[in-house]
Amino acid sequence: MKKLTQSQVAQFWRDGFLVIENAIDSEQLDKLKRVFAGWVEESRAHASDYGETLDGRPRFDLQPGHSAEQPALRRVQSPEEVSEVFAHTMRQAHTVDFCCDLIGPDLRFHHGKVNSKLPGTATQVKWHQDFLFQPMTHHDMITCLLFVDEVTPENGPLEVLPGTHKGPLHSHWHNGVFTGAVDEKIIDAQKDNIVKCTGPAGAVCLMHVNLLHGSAPNLSDKPRTLYITTYYAEDAIELSENHLPSQLTHELIRGRASGKVRCVPYEMELPAVPKATSFFAQQEGADSS
Repeated sequence: MKKLTQSQVAQFWRDGFLVIENAIDSEQLDKLKRVFAGWVEESRAHASDYGETLDGRPRFDLQPGHSAEQPALRRVQSPEEVSEVFAHTMRQAHTVDFCCDLIGPDLRFHHGKVNSKLPGTATQVKWHQDFLFQPMTHHDMITCLLFVDEVTPENGPLEVLPGTHKGPLHSHWHNGVFTGAVDEKIIDAQKDNIVKCTGPAGAVCLMHVNLLHGSAPNLSDKPRTLYITTYYAEDAIELSENHLPSQLTHELIRGRASGKVRCVPYEMELPAVPKATSFFAQQEGADSS
């Protein structure tokens, strides 16, 4: 059963993103909030990144300046592995149906994470394209940013450049280092076209993986937490190491396995797999450990 209108589908493919309200119900939203609040409380007892993911890196990523008095938990890697609430949302939210309407009935899960900007924290995301971190044999992939909190113009919303999913794949390497960001001149030339994606808690922003996007720090007194999942059409195969491997990577979420692979022509530089907790360290130039 289709969830998106023909107009919404057309808007997504024109702009490369689409914000839709009520992607999950209020009960499921409250459960997500409670789980994340528990992780924030737990983080007060830690002075550095902690936990462990499938590839041995820390699961819980702390913003520089984090303290027990002012916790700054900025990312949880693969929360679906350690929370049934997040695993259920990943599999059953309306978000999944939206993706099926856009890229077909056979859908696999690529990876998930929580990105949070607690009040007053300096976390920002430099402009980049998700596909440059996760090349596959084709581009039918969607990053879904579920708003766990209300997202306002003041609390560091996602910022996008509409239509850039149709353009080139820009280098994320600079002077021999994979920075996880594009050259700032590319964004400066288009800064008048930037759109901020806002909405109530429970909404989702569906974003094509080639779309240029970033976000500014949260300088407000309200948190901005996103549960981010990426799905792809079943007939794609990875071409480089997964940056967020988990036990659920490549799980068939909808439809059936075709036993086929689809390829499209493109050229890009392969990414560097992060050595530190997350890509934030790559963007900060601290991923050399």
